[in-house]
Amino acid sequence: MSRLSDTLAACRAEGTPAMGLFTTNGFPHPDATVPILHAIDAGGADFIELGMPFSDPLAEGLPIQRSSARALSHGVQMDDAFGTVAAFREDSDTPVLLMGYINPVLQYGIERFCTKAANAGVDGLILPDVPPEEAKLLTQHAQAAGLDLVFLIAPNSSDARIQRVDELATGFVYAVSVTGLTGSRLDGRGAVQSYLKRARGLVTQNPLLVGFGIATHEDAQALSQHTDGFIVGSALIKEIEACWDDDALTDDDCYTRIRQFAHALKHGKAVTAGSNPA
Repeated sequence: MSRLSDTLAACRAEGTPAMGLFTTNGFPHPDATVPILHAIDAGGADFIELGMPFSDPLAEGLPIQRSSARALSHGVQMDDAFGTVAAFREDSDTPVLLMGYINPVLQYGIERFCTKAANAGVDGLILPDVPPEEAKLLTQHAQAAGLDLVFLIAPNSSDARIQRVDELATGFVYAVSVTGLTGSRLDGRGAVQSYLKRARGLVTQNPLLVGFGIATHEDAQALSQHTDGFIVGSALIKEIEACWDDDALTDDDCYTRIRQFAHALKHGKAVTAGSNPA
């Protein structure tokens, strides 16, 4: 069992949907990333996805595209993600997964990347543009480094493909809620529920988590009926962007807002300033 698997199993035992939150490394500026991770950790994140900024993030909508561009404008590179996780690890055992795309990883070297990620305290990887049919080398090196490897399914995935993904994945299977980009609007929730119910019956070896288009506690609870938890990215990125673009807010004000936002996503209610959100 990995740290991620242990965390998801604990959530299931408690009957509580696991909450994963995504933010981009180096966004809104490099010095803010580690405090943001601690803020969402304090707000109740069960695990964190740390995005590695990339100039061609093919699965991402505009909010995450903007966050990548902003991070890259600060000169953020691959090694910075390892440093961010290592710094976060000094004060937290909350699982962290690196999310990104295969081209930078290939350029860096798959074995070198997996080794450095594991040494920094990373728990797993999400690389959406690596299909299961082409994942052998990545799977080998991730397994050797002790990293979980998450694969994605979508509403148009066949039953056979969902089962194949379940066989290859470790950590969890990521159910994309819509055939679109991150931040896409959730239309036709009944159809999404039908798809998630089908996936729930096919994914038997891993927890099943849902992401894309989740912006509120109500969204999260509705889509967790047939899953083990949910992932929020674009809504958090937009909250971070709004905070740091508001000249009236200090960085400490922003960290408090982000902590409160995470708490409300999980619990459906705001937490007052200065109180403990646990």
